[in-house]
Amino acid sequence: MRLLIENARIIDPSQDLDKVSNLYIARGRIQAIDDTAPEGFTPDQTIDATGKWLLPGLVDLQARLGEPGSHYEGTIASETKAAVASGITTICCPPDTNPVNDTQAVTELIQRRARQAATAFVLPIGAMTQKLEGEMLSNMAALKNAGCIALSQANRPIQNPLTLRNAMSYAASNDILLMLRCEDQTMKNGGVAHSGAVSSRLGLNGIPYSAETAALAQTLILAEEAGVRVHISQISCAKSVEMIARAKKEGLPVTCDVAIHQLHLTDYDLLEFNSLFHVTPPLRTHDDQAALRMGVKTGIIDAIVSDHTPLDRDVKLLPFGESAPGISGLETLLPLTLRLVEDNTLTLNQAVAALSQRPAEIIGIQNGSLSEGLSADFCLLNPEAHWELDRFDLISRGDNSPFHGWEFQGQVEATYFQGRPVYRNNAV
Repeated sequence: MRLLIENARIIDPSQDLDKVSNLYIARGRIQAIDDTAPEGFTPDQTIDATGKWLLPGLVDLQARLGEPGSHYEGTIASETKAAVASGITTICCPPDTNPVNDTQAVTELIQRRARQAATAFVLPIGAMTQKLEGEMLSNMAALKNAGCIALSQANRPIQNPLTLRNAMSYAASNDILLMLRCEDQTMKNGGVAHSGAVSSRLGLNGIPYSAETAALAQTLILAEEAGVRVHISQISCAKSVEMIARAKKEGLPVTCDVAIHQLHLTDYDLLEFNSLFHVTPPLRTHDDQAALRMGVKTGIIDAIVSDHTPLDRDVKLLPFGESAPGISGLETLLPLTLRLVEDNTLTLNQAVAALSQRPAEIIGIQNGSLSEGLSADFCLLNPEAHWELDRFDLISRGDNSPFHGWEFQGQVEATYFQGRPVYRNNAV
């Protein structure tokens, strides 16, 4: 089928492109972006996108899909439907599934379920250690060969420095990207909120900055020694931004991301004791939020992620300290990022790049771009649409969003995956 999208504002940071033009698609791939059709191109369908934005399919480096079975809600089928509702067409899923993705069999199961859903690309991240226990290394090379785009410990960082060093050396020798959360469990000491005035007032166990920064310092030192490519996942504080900036300046092959909720929420949002704001790493201070925003703006922070964690309603009804951490974030990733454009924190190009081009470059894939010959993965967005989030209307099976009642401008009207529509918003 040949599809023509006419008169759209096409925004593609990978080509430094922002102009009103036409997009030509044939056999599920992009043929051209031009005002005139390629020679011999006759569309079977034409869509007038006047006044709409056309963005490359977004790439989310961190989203749990609830499958294989775990304590998370949802399935690959349900959560990929939620993803494309926000223009996300490529999803990296961490290995803390059940069973843990530490074998080729689990990796292949995830890939098979994703092919059956046929809604978005699902890229598995393998476990660095067996069962994520942080002791025996997994068969990293086999996981890479099975299709894992990186290896990780999810939210269970290796605590033994020798084991971490060995894992890095093995990964370096096999050219494997490691995606690491930095958190010292001894320093965390069972904490559930940022260590500061708010946690003291609420009587919550605090998590100091050093739980993250001490682990990050160790990780950067070991990574330099091993010569391994490291991506630091979900940093949360100003000191981490500073440390990564220094590492990049020194030439270390390090990248990093931040969860979108860290750019909008702070520990002051915990004052109502609402467990929907319980996340890991914890929400930090206004100063940390400002540093994280500046990190994205200056490129020190390479990507913005949803850190999607769909949870059963019951585990969020528990008291704050006993509740499970996590936010259902797929459907708010793009609207919250566009809010940063609205308030002039980011330019539109910077925002789209942090959700498409740059995460794709980190994991070495060709997605997140509208270049000729690539898979036709994109979304059409109505920039004039005003809407209010109702968490009970989320497509995801997890409705654990703290952004209930927030108002947004700009809404995805349609998402295309491999040249075919996988989402349409009839309300836009």
